[in-house]
This record gives sequence, C-alpha cells and structure tokens, in this order.
Amino acid sequence: MIDRITQALGDKAAYYLNHTSTTIPSSMIHVPSPTSVDTLFGGSDRNNRVLRSLEWINNTGRLAGTGYVSILPVDQGIEHSAGASFAKNPAYFDPANIVELAIEGGCNAVASTFGVLSNVARSYAHKIPFVVKINHNELLTYPNKFDQILFGTVEQAADMGAAAVGATIYFGSNESSRQIVEIAQAFARAHELGMATILWCYIRNNAFKSDKDYHVSADLTGQANHLGVTLGADIIKQKMPENNGGFKSLNMGSSSYGKLDERMYTELSSDHPIDLCRYQVANCYMGRVGLINSGGPSGNNDMAEAITTAVINKRAGGMGLISGRKAFQRPMNEGVALLNAIQDVYLCKDVTIA
Repeated sequence: MIDRITQALGDKAAYYLNHTSTTIPSSMIHVPSPTSVDTLFGGSDRNNRVLRSLEWINNTGRLAGTGYVSILPVDQGIEHSAGASFAKNPAYFDPANIVELAIEGGCNAVASTFGVLSNVARSYAHKIPFVVKINHNELLTYPNKFDQILFGTVEQAADMGAAAVGATIYFGSNESSRQIVEIAQAFARAHELGMATILWCYIRNNAFKSDKDYHVSADLTGQANHLGVTLGADIIKQKMPENNGGFKSLNMGSSSYGKLDERMYTELSSDHPIDLCRYQVANCYMGRVGLINSGGPSGNNDMAEAITTAVINKRAGGMGLISGRKAFQRPMNEGVALLNAIQDVYLCKDVTIA
C-alpha cells in the first residue's frame, strides 16, 4: 500500500512522508482513533442519539472502526448547475447512482441535497448514512449573488432517516451574520433530534483576493474553522490551505481587519502544506472536532492529487477527505477506484501524523 502512495507522490514523496511538524507538535493533537466518539464527545453535551449517529458514520464503509472518514458529496447540481456538473457523466443526474457510488466506493456517508436523498430514502437510508445538505448557493439568479439559503428543514432530514445534516456558511461575506444565526439554530435542532452536524466553513469576500487568493489561506480558513466549532459542528469541512497571511494582507496600508499575532506565521505554522493544514486542525479544538478537507475539482491528474491531499490531511491530524467531483465525473468503476485510493491512505499504517 505504501508503495502505491509513494509512487503517486512522485518526487515529492519524501517531502510529504518524512516531514515532521515543529510548529504545533503532534503530541497536542487529538488524533482520530477507533474510540474517537467516546473519547472526544463522551464528555460533551451531545445526547446519546447524536453519539449513535456519529458512531454509525464512523463504523460504515472501508474505514469503519479507524476514526477516519471518506464521504462522497454531490450537491454541485445546485451550486455549479446540474448540466455543468454531470455533463462528463450524465448517469449522475439519477440520485440512485450517486448513492450507489458512495456504497460501492466504501464511503462512510453520502452528502447531498434534500431532493437527491429524499427521492431514494426508502431504498437507501438504512444502507449508508445520509448527510442532508440543508442550504446552498443557487447560481441561477441573475446577476449571481453569493449567499447560502435554506432549502428545507432539519425535521425533513430527520424524517428521512438522516444520520447528519450539513450546511455551509460564507464567513466574511455580507450575509454571514444571518447565516451564522440560521445554522446555529439548525444545528441545535439537529442535535435535539439525534443527528450529527457537519459545517462547510468557507471564506467568501471579493476583498480576500489580491496578490493571492486568500480564500484558501491557513489563517483565514483556520479562523473560519474556529467559528464553526463554536457553532456546535461535530465535523468541520474545509478547503485545503494553499497559502497564508490573509490577515496580514488585509491589514496593509490604511486598512484594518481582524486581529493577528506574528506567531501565527512564525511559530504556529510554516509554508509546508502539512503545517498549514495542522493550523486548521488546531483551530478545530486541536482535533477534538474532526477536520475533513475537500478533494477539489476534477482535472488531469486526479488520482495523484487525491492521494496527496489525503496524505496532507492525515499527517496534519485531520479526520479524512470529502471528495466528490474527482469521483463522480468519471465512470463508476473509476470513481470507486479513486475513492478506494483515498481510503487506502488512511488504512496505511506507514502514513503517520507528522
């Protein structure tokens, strides 16, 4: 297994596999384990039904019993338009094929829309944990506006037998205050009904693009994660960090934005991808709330990119990967192979926390 991973990493294998973090030490991180639900949530205010839902997610698929998760998310039909999302593989216009890919791919759960999951709930809700995405940014409105709006109720998700609800907040956007209140209330209700909660902690503001795209900076995404765990998320979903210094960039000249400490950049992180991701994990209560990173868009080198992302997440102390387009924008057998390759990273004992 390690040979395949090393081959996928290519000439950067040593860079990723031999790195030791000297920023936030691994001894401070709550590393995912078979007892994660008990050790990390047993002392929390989550009720027994939420713990059962978390255990169901953690004990499904090829990663069952490891503490790591592999989730298939397919909500792009709303966010990116169905035609653009499924043109490469029209079979996934059919909701059943989305759930079948998650099952055949050995995933811990499938995350999708009210429409997709409710349409096939009686056939599949008892076979694989459902994560119902309760809000979306629909881009049919002209001109496009960047806002997350609710598409249904938490009660609907519970009625279809979902294990969890998922939501996105565009932290930093003009609409974020309303979204924070909506999702805080929705997550509290989900917990009352026994469902787990997963928050897509995205950054969104045109001001965050200057010399770099700071929507994927470790400091801004890390703070979004910290807001997410404060809202009561049981799992945080975040894009993989690609740079750092968002707060510093927005504080240049006469502008004043947020608060920072230079040690965020000199002591708590470095420019190594694993250390950047480690900072995201640290903001998830040092891993008490699991961090799953996104797999990113599909391209020409999806298998190697997916394996690399999984290695970074695992070695940083993350909980797993949530990868959609790389899997569903190809024939099912190839999508299954890609999902399995991601899972193999978490099953490989030679890939350890840095």
